[in-house]
Amino acid sequence: MDIFGLLLFYTFSFVSANEDERLPNKCEVCKFLSVELQDALEKTGRSKEVLEVGEVLDSGKRRRKIRYNTSETRLTEAIDNICERILQYSVHAERPGSLRYAKGASQTMTTLKNLVHKGVKVDLGLPYELWDEPSVEVTDMKKQCETMLERYEEVVEDWYFHHQDQRLESFLCQSHVLQASEQGGRLVTPSLVSLVLLVFRMYERGVERRRGEQRRGRGGRK
Repeated sequence: MDIFGLLLFYTFSFVSANEDERLPNKCEVCKFLSVELQDALEKTGRSKEVLEVGEVLDSGKRRRKIRYNTSETRLTEAIDNICERILQYSVHAERPGSLRYAKGASQTMTTLKNLVHKGVKVDLGLPYELWDEPSVEVTDMKKQCETMLERYEEVVEDWYFHHQDQRLESFLCQSHVLQASEQGGRLVTPSLVSLVLLVFRMYERGVERRRGEQRRGRGGRK
C-alpha cells in the first residue's frame, strides 16, 4: 500500500513546485470578497434598529435619527475583519476555476484522510494535525482581499449608498477591479489531483473486489 503514499508524495511535490502559478487571481479574490461582504450585509439588512447620530447642542437641538440598515455603521461593521472569513475556505483541487475555493473539507483531503485511516502511508511534507490549517493559496487570497478592500473602499461605499440595485460582484469586480481581459477567471486545465483521486477510487474498488473474492473462497471451502 505504500506505493499510493509515494504517488501522493510526488503529486503534491509537483503541485508545491508550481505554487506561484496557482495563487488566486484578482477575479477569484474579488468574487469571494464580494460574496462574503454581501452575505454579511444581508444578515443585518432587516434590522429595525434606529441610531441616533450627531451631538446635542446647547440650543437643545435633538440628535438625528437614522435607520441602522441604511447607515454607515452597518457597512463599517460588515467590512470589519471581512477578509478573515476567507480563511474558512479550503482548496478543492478537483474543481475547475473559482469553484476551486469553497468552505468545508475538499474531496481531495477527505480522500487522503480516509486512506490514512485505512493504514495507507501518506506523506504530504507536514504533520497530520496541520492538514486542516489554511493553505498557502487561501492565506494569499486573504492578503489580496485586504489589499483590494483598502484600494477600493470608496467604490464599496459608493455601491452601498447608491447602487445596491446591482450585485456587488458586478459593480465592484466587473466595473472597477478587473480589466476586460481578466474577467471570467483563468483558463483551467484538468487537475493532476483529480487523476490521483481516480487512481484511489480504482484502488479501493480493487480492494473491495479482492475482499469479496476471499469471502466467497472461504464460503466455498466450508
